[in-house]
Amino acid sequence: MKIVMIAPQPFFQPRGTPFSVLGRLKALSDLGHSVDLVTYHVGEDRQFPNVQIYRIPKLPIRKVKVGPSLAKIPMDVSLVLKAFSLMRRNKYDVLHTHEEAGFMGIVLKKYFKIPHIYDMHSSLPQQLHNFSFTHSNAIHKTFEWLEKKTLENAEGVITICPELYTYVESLGIRTYHTLIENVVDYASLFENTNGEIKTVVPWDQLKGRVKVLYSGTFEPYQGLDLLVESAAQVIRRHPEVVYLMVGGKPEQVEQYKNKVQKLGLSNHFYFTGMVSPVTAEKFVDYSDVLLSPRTHGNNTPLKIYSYLRSGKPIVATNLITHTQVMDESVAVLTHATPDDFARGTALVLENTALTRKITQNARRLAEQKYTYSVYLNKLKTLYEHVVGN
Repeated sequence: MKIVMIAPQPFFQPRGTPFSVLGRLKALSDLGHSVDLVTYHVGEDRQFPNVQIYRIPKLPIRKVKVGPSLAKIPMDVSLVLKAFSLMRRNKYDVLHTHEEAGFMGIVLKKYFKIPHIYDMHSSLPQQLHNFSFTHSNAIHKTFEWLEKKTLENAEGVITICPELYTYVESLGIRTYHTLIENVVDYASLFENTNGEIKTVVPWDQLKGRVKVLYSGTFEPYQGLDLLVESAAQVIRRHPEVVYLMVGGKPEQVEQYKNKVQKLGLSNHFYFTGMVSPVTAEKFVDYSDVLLSPRTHGNNTPLKIYSYLRSGKPIVATNLITHTQVMDESVAVLTHATPDDFARGTALVLENTALTRKITQNARRLAEQKYTYSVYLNKLKTLYEHVVGN
């Protein structure tokens, strides 16, 4: 099967949706399909058998921030033109779009008369609200209409978390719809470009200390202010604790270094900046406790699936972003406040019986529901249904 995939993303960069696109390419390649990916000029090429990457012409835009932005408008215009040109030259069996490229799919599928699969990573009208992009009611209504039309006109829809799945089902759209969580072991798809952990952090100084890990982007919705403010209470009870902060753009890292310094906690925090996915995964193995303090959003953080497999205790906020995948049998869930997050972190440091129980349950859950074979079978079934129709 020959597939044209449109991803309005800086592919590849280590963040949410580009990771998801990476997983789709890996799976479709493993299933024996041929994929032409049309994407932005920004990002690093990733190689898979039978996958070709086609980029838009270089524009004077070097960075694409997370969430909606005006900078994406000229890139998306260029993207649809690139996709149209490619689809005129080649015959494809399926059009597979991600995020706002689904809007493009409404027209492209009708013009080229091929089935359309919409990969829905979030509700775009909700994204406008979550990122405070605009308060215009007219723009919100337009995005709601476009989203509904995309769902109605697609032959297949993928959602990536239970909350988003429930949202689509509530719209009453009569489209083949499947939930495919992002459970791919992404670290296995990369070489370790950062070297060993000991080249990133002061290895000797960390010997004998209890290592608490945050790994991911440093965007506001991740709850890092909550984490840092909770740390003071944890450190008072457990002065041996050190927080490893893996990820973040340079200016974001500097912001949190300053915050930590003002609180007098600099000796208990180490910031690595952005590292390769392989190194990030090694930090999971290296650490004793894994944190996810997210305060906003509905999508499950990609790292949660890795955390469940890790055998390490997880402390996370008791919000739908986490609870749609985890409950208190597999993690310590807390209110999204510094005091309660500190309580939860201290709990896993002090209660070894609880820690043993939740880590065993977490691994069992991951082995039952969140494996690559389950992921692959769901994608295979979706494609067979769409092409069969």
